[in-house]
Amino acid sequence: MVKNGQDGIPEVVYSPPLPGAARVEVVPVAELHRRMSRHEHSPWAQRPDFHLLLTVDEGVVWHMVDFHEYAVADGAWLWVRPGQVQRFGDLEGASGRVVMFPPDTLPPTSSTGTVLDDPFGPVLLTPSGADARAIREALDHLSAEFGSAGIPAPARSAILRHLLAVLVLRLTNLSAPVGTPRGDHAEAFLRFRDAVEQGFAEHRDVAHYAWRLGYSQRTLTRAVVAAVGVGAKEFIDRRVVLEAKRLLAHTDDPAASVAARLGFPDASNFVKYFALRAGLTPTRFRQQFRSGTTPRP
Repeated sequence: MVKNGQDGIPEVVYSPPLPGAARVEVVPVAELHRRMSRHEHSPWAQRPDFHLLLTVDEGVVWHMVDFHEYAVADGAWLWVRPGQVQRFGDLEGASGRVVMFPPDTLPPTSSTGTVLDDPFGPVLLTPSGADARAIREALDHLSAEFGSAGIPAPARSAILRHLLAVLVLRLTNLSAPVGTPRGDHAEAFLRFRDAVEQGFAEHRDVAHYAWRLGYSQRTLTRAVVAAVGVGAKEFIDRRVVLEAKRLLAHTDDPAASVAARLGFPDASNFVKYFALRAGLTPTRFRQQFRSGTTPRP
């Protein structure tokens, strides 16, 4: 279901599949292409309120997630999380499968719950070797059970939830994980990351987070560089710019309103900050994005 309103990007609301499916759906890429072709909004950006996992067996699918283009091919997986901005490329000619489920499908107390709530989880995953085989087996089993019939709805629902948990855990526990901090700095980075997510609209200085978490600024910077390859200040700025892009793309709010929501004292300060880091003004970004192209400086 698509929820229209004042926003520049339609919000796609999860519509449950058949009864007993545990709010999990597994469809071929061709079926997703058929569904999207029925809606005039399909070539444009959307904000789903559910998780979308896409894997490609043959061909290539280009997909924009939070203003970055990804090429999905040769067994790679793309993970779009609730609230992210996405735009599909041409799905015709590619084969693969798509798994869709809302965030409350898996219990929050399980180890999968922590993974699903991670707003910094990687978008593109490229499992190989034993990982790729195990993930494919998990998907095959989930797909087979989704298409099965003759089992009572409560039992089928439980089976699908458990199999989905297996798939999610396999995807997020690869032998060579993407974006997973290791070593002595892991805890510091994870605490910093969560603090930034909660406070980026009020605080853009490393000193605040160092004081709040009880680390030195140098320790935080080392932890962030070890985890994601950029400094602590750059990490904060990237999160602020991402939120600014989402607001500019998703709403018709003027720059002054976006600036206020992100804690800037005035529109001029925000415009300079955004242009320096995004390579173009907020107005130009919005124009390019709504023209159907991925904004570039």
